[in-house]
Amino acid sequence: MFKKLVLLTIVALLVVPVLPTGAQAEKPKIGFIPGVVDPFYQVMELGINAAAQDLGMEVVTQYPDDWNVTLQTPILEAMVARGDLDYIIIAPVDKEQMIGPLQAAVDAGIKIITVDTFIGDGDYINGPVTFPISYIGSDNVEGGRIAAEALGEKLGGEGKVYIQNTNEGVSTVIQRAEGFREGIAEFPGMEVIGEEFCLDDANLATEQTAAVLEREPELVGIFGVNVFSAQGAGTAVLNAGLGGTVDVIAFDATQFAIEQLRAGTVSLVIAQKPYDMGYLAMEFALADARGVTSLPKRVPTGYAVITADNVDDPEVARFIYQVPE
Repeated sequence: MFKKLVLLTIVALLVVPVLPTGAQAEKPKIGFIPGVVDPFYQVMELGINAAAQDLGMEVVTQYPDDWNVTLQTPILEAMVARGDLDYIIIAPVDKEQMIGPLQAAVDAGIKIITVDTFIGDGDYINGPVTFPISYIGSDNVEGGRIAAEALGEKLGGEGKVYIQNTNEGVSTVIQRAEGFREGIAEFPGMEVIGEEFCLDDANLATEQTAAVLEREPELVGIFGVNVFSAQGAGTAVLNAGLGGTVDVIAFDATQFAIEQLRAGTVSLVIAQKPYDMGYLAMEFALADARGVTSLPKRVPTGYAVITADNVDDPEVARFIYQVPE
């Protein structure tokens, strides 16, 4: 039923009637603040920009140099201080520490839509934080379960596995690891032997994974929870000459992940839909500005699961993160 309501809402956005004249006819100006510079957010920006062009809206984008509250907050404050933005679309880099800065933006008269990540517990209806218009992003617990099920089936339900994570306090990766652990628990012969955080540094992920491979000779699988974790884990497995022996599940369909999939190091790539997240967020901002009052507070955008068998299928390959050079 929820999915039907979301679909009907999206259809409604696409057939909004002609705007009235006067102040109500003005289209909102949007600020977009991603989490960090990486292919996932660059594809999201493509969706943002496409919607801006299609809908005749203006958007201002600024990336933090790193995934860090102390870097994202000043960008947010500077956007608020401009005085000309009506909405900010943001991927909060911490679910608790970004509540205050975002509340300050709302107090200054700017409306908030969160994409990919959320603040509070993500329940903008009954949770502790309800001021964002909507949270548009993947069901990350489900994504973790998908990874666990694929790895468990590939490994015959036996063996030790490791989680290569990114940052503590980030809603999405916490949920992916949670879902992965829940999924692995369905295989009595499997054990999660550890979880480490690379702080969105692929080189650190490589070092951490290499150390695990050295001290855990029985390791058979790794879950890389995002772009940097998966890249670092895959590189460590290749450097150790364990491609095809230690299986890697990569979250986020970067070009590197797809190359590793073709090479046999990665057996499954879980592609999110960042383009959709960006495009829908822009539509939601415009719909809200036009007076739509029934926008859903939570919009899950789904996944495409990419394997060696379907990677060349155009209907699947279109979800690979293609970033213009």
